Amino acid sequence: MNRGALAIAAALALVPADASSAAVAATDPWPGAAAAYLVRVDGEVRWSSNDAARLKPASLTKLMTAILAVETLAPGDEVKVGKRAAAADGARLGLRAGMRLPAEHLLAAALLRSANDACLALAERVSGSEARFVATMNARAAALGLADTHFANACGFDGPGHYASARDLAKLADAAVAHPRIAAIVARESSVAKTLDGRTFRFDNTNVLVGRVDGALGIKTGWTRMAGRCLVALAERGGTRVLVVLLGAQDRWWDAVAMIESAFEETRARPATVTPPPGPARR
Repeated sequence: MNRGALAIAAALALVPADASSAAVAATDPWPGAAAAYLVRVDGEVRWSSNDAARLKPASLTKLMTAILAVETLAPGDEVKVGKRAAAADGARLGLRAGMRLPAEHLLAAALLRSANDACLALAERVSGSEARFVATMNARAAALGLADTHFANACGFDGPGHYASARDLAKLADAAVAHPRIAAIVARESSVAKTLDGRTFRFDNTNVLVGRVDGALGIKTGWTRMAGRCLVALAERGGTRVLVVLLGAQDRWWDAVAMIESAFEETRARPATVTPPPGPARR
């Protein structure tokens, strides 16, 4: 069992039965868990801390890149990897300049492996250059009402003018999973990317909640030196959806599982709302 799975198992074992009542009573149920966090149940914010702060989002940025890619490119559209994409730093697939891949394979690599070479190849294919693509990212952020978000690059590198809030990232996550192609990819435990000449790249989802936490549906991890450990996680049980956003988390797996389990437990503990039948009509 890998380190992420061990953390999840430990968190599931140690979330107390009364976690929901403790969370309701506390202003900040998880003090120090993250620089900012937000927990939402069926669209309603249940708990949050510092959720409007403008912080580095790391590769959670790729959610916007994915949205623009699926709106522009069909799954089978061919993408040629350029020199800048092939030279991308950080997490990468190992693409070389001149390789050609279907857009959907690069999308999977960007979302699951968080591959910066795949991400930049998509951005350049959509807009011709990363600079033009980033301008489109910021226009879409404004259209979505993301008042505390600004992008300076397509993939999530630290830099001046590159920031987002937990509150905005929750909205961005909604917009991303509203696209069936994105929702299907982020729910996978692993995937492959194949070049048109037959080279195969295999990779696992960096979100270790998927396949290990009941109802986990994705959606994206991130890490940089300045951002710390970041996560947007979505889970659904019995028709109830819980979304967790963590920025600069001390232990994103432990805390995400605790938040998810507490949210579901608190929802189950709430008394059912009964609407009385209408009274006799007044005459």
